[in-house]
Amino acid sequence: MGPLRAGLVYFFLVFGAGFVLGVVRTLFVTPWVGASRAELLETPLMLLVVWRAARWLQPRLRPGAALPAGLLALAILLGAETGVGVFLRQMTVAAVFLHRDPLPAVAYYGALLVFGLLPALLERRAVAGR
Repeated sequence: MGPLRAGLVYFFLVFGAGFVLGVVRTLFVTPWVGASRAELLETPLMLLVVWRAARWLQPRLRPGAALPAGLLALAILLGAETGVGVFLRQMTVAAVFLHRDPLPAVAYYGALLVFGLLPALLERRAVAGR
């Protein structure tokens, strides 16, 4: 699988799971524990989704396609996050990314970094193991 198709598949796998988890978080978890704690509770679940999606994707990639695929998926995810914030939540673009509690923000941006780079890290690990 080339980087374009792989990036799209990776994005849809993770965004789809994130959308479902986000609905559950917003409707059921946030009222009990608050928005910040709910986001922090969701982060390990999203990292598990990212791990599983990247592990599923890795053996299907052409050599050298992992980093471009991960970065493309990250760019699409950031665009989707922006679109949801601006069009559905009536936020400004700046508010989508800057108006977060500090601790959940660190977890969120760390998870985004893992999401973008994990396919390449797994590819590198697979190549080293051969």
